[in-house]
Amino acid sequence: MAAYALKINGRTHTVDVDPDTPLLWAIRDGAGLMGTKYGCGVAQCGACTVFVDGNTVRSCSLPVSAVGTSEVTTIEGLRGREGAAVQQAWVALDVPQCGYCQSGQVMSATSLLSKNPKPTDRDIDLAMTGNICRCATYVRIRAAIHQAAKSLEG
Repeated sequence: MAAYALKINGRTHTVDVDPDTPLLWAIRDGAGLMGTKYGCGVAQCGACTVFVDGNTVRSCSLPVSAVGTSEVTTIEGLRGREGAAVQQAWVALDVPQCGYCQSGQVMSATSLLSKNPKPTDRDIDLAMTGNICRCATYVRIRAAIHQAAKSLEG
């Protein structure tokens, strides 16, 4: 066990865990932030997607010892124009069904719009490939990303 001071959503959380503990469990059990979900545990479904220094990562497969002084952002700490636009579009188009994967979907969509403000369907499909929705809300997810992109224009 070792103590790690993790910067999550602008606050420092000290967690005492094994160095190989996935970041996901430090976020959920250590920081008490439950928005990031456990899905597959092998970085294949995207339910656990967070930002580490602004880049999307699968927190279920990133050891807490690899985070260092990086800033971790979870769905609870999502801020900025793109994040707000995505969240508003998600609500407006009633995207979630069961909702389990949605925090990861929103994080990936926000990352996409931060890098590409006018994504095509193909851009969206490529960016969201690693996020699996067992309810198959992919059509609404794509529509919400287009709506969020449109709301960011001008």
